[in-house]
Amino acid sequence: MKVKVAKFGGSSLADAAQFRKVKAIMDADPQRIFLVPSAPGKRSYKDEKITDLLYKCQKLAAVGEHFEEIFDVIAERYIEIAHELELEIDIRKHLQIVWSKIKNGASADYAASRGEYLSGLLLADYIGFEFVDAATIVRFDENGKFDSEVTQMLVSEAIGGKKNVLVPGFYGAKPNGEIKVFPRGGSDISGAVIARGVHADVYENWTDVSGFLMADPRIVKDPKPIRIVTYSELRELAYMGATVLHEDSIFPVRQACIPINVRNTNMPEEPGTMIVPDTDGGSSGGRLTGIAGRKGFTVIAIAKDNMHNEIGFGFKVLEVLKNHGISFEHIPTGIDTMSVILAEKEMEGRRKQIVDELLLETGADSVELHDDLALIATVGRGMVRYVGTSAKLFSALADNNVNIRMIDQGSSEMNIIVGVENDEFDRAVCAIYEAFKD
Repeated sequence: MKVKVAKFGGSSLADAAQFRKVKAIMDADPQRIFLVPSAPGKRSYKDEKITDLLYKCQKLAAVGEHFEEIFDVIAERYIEIAHELELEIDIRKHLQIVWSKIKNGASADYAASRGEYLSGLLLADYIGFEFVDAATIVRFDENGKFDSEVTQMLVSEAIGGKKNVLVPGFYGAKPNGEIKVFPRGGSDISGAVIARGVHADVYENWTDVSGFLMADPRIVKDPKPIRIVTYSELRELAYMGATVLHEDSIFPVRQACIPINVRNTNMPEEPGTMIVPDTDGGSSGGRLTGIAGRKGFTVIAIAKDNMHNEIGFGFKVLEVLKNHGISFEHIPTGIDTMSVILAEKEMEGRRKQIVDELLLETGADSVELHDDLALIATVGRGMVRYVGTSAKLFSALADNNVNIRMIDQGSSEMNIIVGVENDEFDRAVCAIYEAFKD
């Protein structure tokens, strides 16, 4: 029998009705024997996320302020779910423990983690799964860095080979037992970690969308779904702004060659998107997988005669950025020119200083800054080896009067990145989508 790990996001656990959907999904497939829940999400736009409320409670308690009113809102959510589902667990007792620890100075990580912890207690009771506290098997080191190898060993020893086990997402613990959380959205990471530890055949990530779309639906009307995408393609799209999974959740399952199936809790009949190892083929050569992009970049344009013959010129440029703690995105170059593209926010408050240092350290003839750049990645496995791909892309932009300020073709032969003006971003994305959607 195949082993599936099912992770459910906050929208999938927002209230009792969503809990019932989760139970129906788990009951529908006996291969789903491991479950990783998030904290309850918003029921409507008026709601605040449970995790946010817990952070607020801890912040108030830390300065001696009253947080009872906010905590009552949290408690009401959990009590209501327990009541509507007629659960036997005494959730009030667990809520009292959480309240007491926050009152007595518990850390922000502890407070935030209780959203998943309490959600897991309710869900385990409801569907009859064994509850295993993530603090006992998900390990961070003394400095708070996730320890993947120790975690894999602990997960494998504690729950490997078992059935019907629930492990709350988002948190783990340091060797001394202190609770530590992943970055926000970290339940995705937890699900992947558990999937790797139990050697799952599939990691199912249940959310409120039916997988990935070829483009942002806020920009493109009714974009087509992506049915199959490789890990590498997903990495490119996630980096450029496409959001469904937490970016770091890709790596644990990729290491173990475990496919991820992104599904919709509210439409379980939809197949969603299958994320597969690169060797599985993914999308066929020459076809577009997806489009993603971000606004708000700055170009540092550096010019110097005979630059290409000067050994170490690029190193000097990057050394200046390194000394300021700045990371770059791309470095398009010419014979006598070099451009460094980075996020505009990286330059805030030190634009003139960086320009002056670059002129001094490199002896450049000129250093200019150009703002308001947006980057768009057109991603597809083997796409750039397919005759006519670049022509189709550039023609689509030209036909829609979009000026291309930068071109960067990935060495992975998987993506072509173009830079356009911020205010032409939406038009460019729509143009590329229309050109490649078929």
